[in-house]
Amino acid sequence: MERKKASDYPQELLDLFHEYQHGDLDRRSFIDRLGRFATGGLTAMAIFESLKPNYAWAQQVPADDKRIKVGYEVVQSPAGNGTIKGYLARPSKSGKHPVVLVIHENRGLNPYIEDVARRLATDNFIAFAPDGLTSAGGYPGSEEKAAAAFRTVDGTKMTEDFVAAAKWLKARSDSTGKLGAVGFCFGGGMVNQLAVRLGSELNAGVAFYGRQAGVADVPKISAPLLLQYAGNDERINAGIAAYEEALKANKKVYAVHLYEGKQHGFHNDTTPRYDETAAKLAWTRTLEFFNKHLR
Repeated sequence: MERKKASDYPQELLDLFHEYQHGDLDRRSFIDRLGRFATGGLTAMAIFESLKPNYAWAQQVPADDKRIKVGYEVVQSPAGNGTIKGYLARPSKSGKHPVVLVIHENRGLNPYIEDVARRLATDNFIAFAPDGLTSAGGYPGSEEKAAAAFRTVDGTKMTEDFVAAAKWLKARSDSTGKLGAVGFCFGGGMVNQLAVRLGSELNAGVAFYGRQAGVADVPKISAPLLLQYAGNDERINAGIAAYEEALKANKKVYAVHLYEGKQHGFHNDTTPRYDETAAKLAWTRTLEFFNKHLR
């Protein structure tokens, strides 16, 4: 399928897709509302298909890349759902490395997130990407099924699963003891939550278009934060000012970058919302941030 860009669609349609992605519209209502954008022989279903992820586009680092070693691990999570399974990507060369927890969007551990873990491993980090859908059978291979499964998992227990995964990762024998976390959408919000929950155990957090932590919880944050937002993301961006004010008032180390004119999900290279220029800049900033605070 030909790769389309966000600029190929009206903003109103992209906003509609955003609502669908976040469960505010069911599939039928979404496709019904797509009908008004169907012109020139283009059907609503054709538009829908063009917006869905294409995971072939996301593979920047193949799983058999000689620079890295990959596999799956199961982490015990007694305060959460019992266990959480995740994808571990490590540099091939032995020795201790900083570790980074990679937290997915509200779709579970899909191929895009596994590739992000591999990208980190090629830059000499040990990356672990837990699957928040473990208790629901794991990522099912379909985005729609994943979104439905995500809504069935107890949110409080899922948070505990990510806390357990972070602590397990930090304590690994091949870890230097320096822990970072990076997340996207739901995962970005989880990075902010982990900064509150883990305190000084988290050494750096990078949140891509993630919901902010509560202002009252900001004093508990110890980790330096890199907060990356999309310009066209009204719902998430509504919380920036209050969060930044609280971070500043509590003398926290943080940086905010707003990518003007970009869509929520601009780093995810499987959908038309991807923006190559913004994604590459944001990722460069992510690596620089982790290299500064984790090495």
